[in-house]
Amino acid sequence: MDDRQKHKQRMTILAAAVLLPFLAACGSEKAGAGGGSAEAAQSLAGTSWNVDSFTADGTTHRASDGAHLTFDDSGRAEGSYGCNLFRSPVSFDGDRIRIGDGDRVESTLIACSEELMELETAFVRSLEEDALKADVNDDRLTLTTDTGDTVRLSRAKDTPLYGTEWTVVTPATDGRAHLTFDEEEGTVAGRLGCNHVNAEATVRDGHITLGKPYLTRMMCEDSLMDVEKALTKLFTGTADYRIEGRTLTLTSENGTRVRAVAQP
Repeated sequence: MDDRQKHKQRMTILAAAVLLPFLAACGSEKAGAGGGSAEAAQSLAGTSWNVDSFTADGTTHRASDGAHLTFDDSGRAEGSYGCNLFRSPVSFDGDRIRIGDGDRVESTLIACSEELMELETAFVRSLEEDALKADVNDDRLTLTTDTGDTVRLSRAKDTPLYGTEWTVVTPATDGRAHLTFDEEEGTVAGRLGCNHVNAEATVRDGHITLGKPYLTRMMCEDSLMDVEKALTKLFTGTADYRIEGRTLTLTSENGTRVRAVAQP
């Protein structure tokens, strides 16, 4: 097995290990109290949480900047470990939440600094149990394992549309597509996976009208070019937009749907 295959296998294991305890714990939330039911878990759709810190083996670690978890409205979860992005299907069973098989957990494979990767690995080791007790106090959520390890999260505030670098997670581009909206200039700029893009952008009443996209002329691998072609369908038209915590969803008149997460 070569180094890239080993790294990919490691990140798949990391994705499965982190997601399962996160979802099992968050799924047991009730308004203002711990414990819960399938109905309470399902009510988390559209909520977003920042990971503040975790305690493992008696040592407390500050979570990486940008580590978060968001539930969408279609039975999926997505977020960031602080370095790599992830997304996964979610299913409910009583007061537990389950994710798909490990190979259905999609994660970027970015090799970050050694310090950050070690922090992510330590985070996984603190969350190896299948279920955690969830205690909610206003906008704070504490997850506790049977062995006493804890994870502390806070409800995420909606990220501003303007001035934020939004990294596209749907369709998947392995973190290489991103958009930033400029209120003063009335524009959007970024990258669609392969080529850089600029266009006019008018925001009004929950809608964004995007002008003709001006793209560079680089050629990349077929998979990126296919994603780029799909993303260009957002332009020269109007799209509904919604921000939930750190997640931006754009839905165009022609049915194109793009989801992006805010970078710290």
